[in-house]
Amino acid sequence: MASIQLKNVRKSFGAVNVIKGVDLEVRSGEFMVFVGPSGCGKSTLLRLISGLEDITSGEMLFDGTVVNNLAPSKRGIAMVFQSYALYPHMKVSENMAFGMELAKSSQSEIDKRVSEAANMLQITPYLDRLPKQLSGGQRQRVAIGRAIVRDPRVFLFDEPLSNLDAALRVATRLEIAKLHHKMNNVTMIYVTHDQVEAMTLADRICVLRDGLVEQVGSPLELYEQPNSLFVAGFIGSPKMNFITGVAAEPYKCQTLGVRSEHLEIVPAHGVWNGTVVHTENLGSDSFVYVDIGQEEPVVVRVNGTAHFAPGAPLQFSPINNKVYRFGADGKPLKA
Repeated sequence: MASIQLKNVRKSFGAVNVIKGVDLEVRSGEFMVFVGPSGCGKSTLLRLISGLEDITSGEMLFDGTVVNNLAPSKRGIAMVFQSYALYPHMKVSENMAFGMELAKSSQSEIDKRVSEAANMLQITPYLDRLPKQLSGGQRQRVAIGRAIVRDPRVFLFDEPLSNLDAALRVATRLEIAKLHHKMNNVTMIYVTHDQVEAMTLADRICVLRDGLVEQVGSPLELYEQPNSLFVAGFIGSPKMNFITGVAAEPYKCQTLGVRSEHLEIVPAHGVWNGTVVHTENLGSDSFVYVDIGQEEPVVVRVNGTAHFAPGAPLQFSPINNKVYRFGADGKPLKA
């Protein structure tokens, strides 16, 4: 396994600055997830770590050794792409073995590694098939297996589940989680825009914004203690409700943040009142969208099913006054 340090790392493409001075430490053996909106630089940062892109300035260290000019093949990394990148004319076993063959490994070692990886990922029955004979989820497991057999120090995942349907995403996400537990001696860095993937897989999450690190912490730290309006609105699904103007005045802040599960519908004397826009019933819980005169409806989470007609009046209040207060600069205000 390897610890990775980025010291004031910058990357420019011509006059365009994409990574603008990132300082970050990925601990040895941890599962780090990069999240952020499109164009924030998360995939570029992953490619810098892999060596597929050159750093414009700054330092990158693996276990304390500077690797700025080290070739990707010398870094001990394996990368899994969203497009699978399998060779269509090769069988599954050949795809998985290809990297080891290039490295001139012995046939007995190749067979052993391929067999172990296939068993781990439950793809042994498919070893003699071509990629076109596999489902999307099976292809992605083959791509992961190809990375495993190389016995890397660092695993890099670039949105590996984005091409899968909802059911396959859940199943493959579980496979990656199991892989992390089994291979706890390997450092993993994972890029995604999916909230659920980030919250369920990560030991720590790095939130990126416009080429800079906005906040790093465990999933629950970011969810419960966001250090900015941006992080508060980005982490969590549905996103945090933001209330401004007159509706926020009682709390003496520029913007009031409150999560949907911290709101309670009340029969009378609610802190806010409005009209129902729409209700989403998901079975285990429901989301009620309420118009209180803000730019966006406020989302209230209700346990079980809920039945509110569009246009119906509704009052609600924060549970135990559990709210987040933000100033004009987007930073949290002290209690």
